[in-house]
Amino acid sequence: MGKQFAKNRGLKRSKAPSNSESNHVIKNRRVEQKLSHTRTRSPSPSPSGEPLEEQSSGAASEEEVIHREASMYDKLLMSLRSCSKSVDTAYKKRQRQEEGKSDSEVDEDDGFESFSVSVEDDKEDESTIQQPDMVDPGEQSEDAETEDDHEASDTDQEHDIRANGQTSTDGSECMSSFSIHLEHKLSKEEVDNMSTKKWKYKREVPVVGMSNCKWMGTEECFLKYLRENHIKELIFKDVNTNSDYGLKLKLYKHWLDVYKTSGGDDFHSSKERLFFSLCNSYRDILHCNKKPFYLKGREEDSSIMDAYIIHSLNHVLKTRDLVTKNDTKLAKHPESADNEILNGDSFLDHGFTRPKVLILLPLRRIALRVVQRLIQLTPSAYKVNVDHIDRFLKEFGTQEVEDDEDELSQQTQGNSKAKKSSKPSDFLELFGGKRDEEDHFMFGIKFTRKSIKLYSDFYSSDVIVASPVRLIAKISEAKTFKEKDVDYLSSIEVLIIDHADVIAMQNWSHVNTVVEQLNHIPSKQHGTDVMRIRPWYLDGYAKFYRQSIILGYYSNPDINALFNRHCSNYQGKVKLVCEYKGVLPKVILQVRQIYERFDVDSIADADDARFDYFVKKVFPKIKDSVQGGTMLFISSYFEFVRIRNFLKSQEASFCLLGEYTQPSDISRARLWFFEGRRKIMLYTERAHFYYRYKIRGIQNLIIYSLPERKEFYPEIVNMLDGSHNMSCTVLFSRFDQFRLERIVGTAPSKRMVTSEKGVFVFC
Repeated sequence: MGKQFAKNRGLKRSKAPSNSESNHVIKNRRVEQKLSHTRTRSPSPSPSGEPLEEQSSGAASEEEVIHREASMYDKLLMSLRSCSKSVDTAYKKRQRQEEGKSDSEVDEDDGFESFSVSVEDDKEDESTIQQPDMVDPGEQSEDAETEDDHEASDTDQEHDIRANGQTSTDGSECMSSFSIHLEHKLSKEEVDNMSTKKWKYKREVPVVGMSNCKWMGTEECFLKYLRENHIKELIFKDVNTNSDYGLKLKLYKHWLDVYKTSGGDDFHSSKERLFFSLCNSYRDILHCNKKPFYLKGREEDSSIMDAYIIHSLNHVLKTRDLVTKNDTKLAKHPESADNEILNGDSFLDHGFTRPKVLILLPLRRIALRVVQRLIQLTPSAYKVNVDHIDRFLKEFGTQEVEDDEDELSQQTQGNSKAKKSSKPSDFLELFGGKRDEEDHFMFGIKFTRKSIKLYSDFYSSDVIVASPVRLIAKISEAKTFKEKDVDYLSSIEVLIIDHADVIAMQNWSHVNTVVEQLNHIPSKQHGTDVMRIRPWYLDGYAKFYRQSIILGYYSNPDINALFNRHCSNYQGKVKLVCEYKGVLPKVILQVRQIYERFDVDSIADADDARFDYFVKKVFPKIKDSVQGGTMLFISSYFEFVRIRNFLKSQEASFCLLGEYTQPSDISRARLWFFEGRRKIMLYTERAHFYYRYKIRGIQNLIIYSLPERKEFYPEIVNMLDGSHNMSCTVLFSRFDQFRLERIVGTAPSKRMVTSEKGVFVFC
């Protein structure tokens, strides 16, 4: 990769040996293995494999050189030393500084000269925009004109931008979390440890306004951050009202104005400000008890959304400011620019590509809320123009973010279509009465000096907003067609997955695939100045610097597995743990609910054990019954297919209502079941999520697997209205703890999975 970058920038190199590795990651691993067996540094090899002669008389002897692991950035510089004397001398000066030597020890001949670059590359250095090397014609946006982004940063003298390793102090008490996080250098030992470690949660912090919940953090980071930073405000509200909380000054003032305009009176103790402080710690966050806007949780949902939007804007704008100000400094002294880059870390501010924030959302209506709010929270100086806003509203809708909760219900009541008004209000607000292409969208957002560009080319975007379904299609195209790629995912530093519970109703495996695709070393060069790429990108450590924020209404084993296995932020992790009261009081009918536990030793055997229990204990009762009217509610589509095949083998009388069932077949199945022409109906949770049918004719309800969404349980059980015996049987095991506690409550669920008894009755 380094060789390709150097070639494209016009750098002169010696001819590499024919048997050299083309993959720089493999080369890096071999060098590190070789270095691990020696305590002294051997002469730096040239690209031809021969030792380089020391050109400075003041250089230290081999025995006196301190051993240090060679990163990809170091090896790139060593390979460039043969190109120019200035590169060699600048590199050796940097090496001496790392060894603790003073400037007086530098040889008089160690001057600073610029190494040779082409005229075109000189022009490229003057531009801040990371232009794509190759643009997919299908993704080329209408606003593909180039624009000088040097003025994208404001002129505030803020503490978040470091110059030559120094931090400006405009009243700020400490360096910003942005700088602390990105400038930290991980050792190889730390990386190896994080690759294999199991995170332990030992520190607990109560949550203001949520007495049943607490934050739990990893012991390595949580207590320290509690003492030193913003988490202490979550407990003691020890707030410095003069603090800007690490935000850019303009962004902070604008957010404060928006908050006051909306009627807020205590910004410093507000939910959005408190959650922003948690985001600004740059730790991975799992918050899966967020009441969504479509379930009368608009205030809580909006507060958290505001917090992560402000955090994303802050990260993007600080990144652009850092790059722009460094460009300005280098442009003032072009004759020594390259030496300045080599002579320290203050100018290492690039990733492989420009996009730094990825926001995964399940539906267009949710994306509409997020993007509209992002535009509102962007300071006026950055949004004089919002390009392609008309196209966006045409494709995503025109509903205002600040609609009252009752507005949708009023519109529904005035609608003449009985079918539409019969749906639950949360369904209408989530889907808007339509589902076509709701989960297929992806676009970039670019911030320039005075405008926000929607639908910008992905490689020139700062933020990418996408659904997992659409992004999976892009990844598949890149694997099929060599001319396509998804390298714009290589430098994502903040990943936000909002409404994870809704995504779980689509296909959570898509999220796993997307996250696994992040932070890979790109397959092509995309206009990035290789000399300014942060070393941890070149070393393949980017995933350890990525912050992942997962937000949802509930958690499940799949969401937990992603957080535990694929979120490896070196800063540590924080997750919300809650106790639930359950939803049994919402069952308005006098239904006898019998919970039957089946025993299973491991989660890998849970599906087979559930099926065996159904075949041996439950199905014989259904088969011998003459009554009919039995509905089997099944959470998983794979379980649905398995039960369907079993009923076919038994020549049972049944009908199907799944998420992939055709509308004509659904109408026919509902009619046959109601009239008693089919004794058994199979109904899936995803079908209920997407359609919310009212099934008539149910006499006996069997919940084969509990629903993930707790509000579905009372909805399904209340469908027994009109039944003669009002019976409901629920199958569960100890591995259904997450679902069980949300439905019956945390305390009862613990007793049910540990008790010697296996049958429990609720009335």
